[in-house]
Amino acid sequence: MSSKSDKGVGFGRPPLHSRFKKGRSGNPRGRPKGSLNFATDLKKTLQAPVTLTDGGKSRRVSTQEAALLRLREKALKGDVRALDKILFYAMAMSGNAAEDTTKSPSMDDEAIVEAFRQQTLADANAVAATRSDEEDDT
Repeated sequence: MSSKSDKGVGFGRPPLHSRFKKGRSGNPRGRPKGSLNFATDLKKTLQAPVTLTDGGKSRRVSTQEAALLRLREKALKGDVRALDKILFYAMAMSGNAAEDTTKSPSMDDEAIVEAFRQQTLADANAVAATRSDEEDDT
């Protein structure tokens, strides 16, 4: 038979002797104080200064600025992906990226969609008429 202390033992209810004691954490050491998360590490890394040569002169800039300068150089040399990325950043900073996604279709776009709709309806009606003719023949 089970004793009173084992009463309620089962899934999610360990025996009393192995439960956490009152006022004591299940992870006493826990996360060490001062440990940084990824966002903090990234920010710190991007702010770290680097030395680069620009026009024959050395200068210190942040890692973030150096990466953007490298991206600019690649874009100016004809790298399409770099150009696309730098234009995306420029649009995002100017606020045009949000406007482009919510922009309503132009009149030309609406005319093209309407012509496609009319053509699709005409094709569907033609198929329906052909089927009804075939059913009448049988």
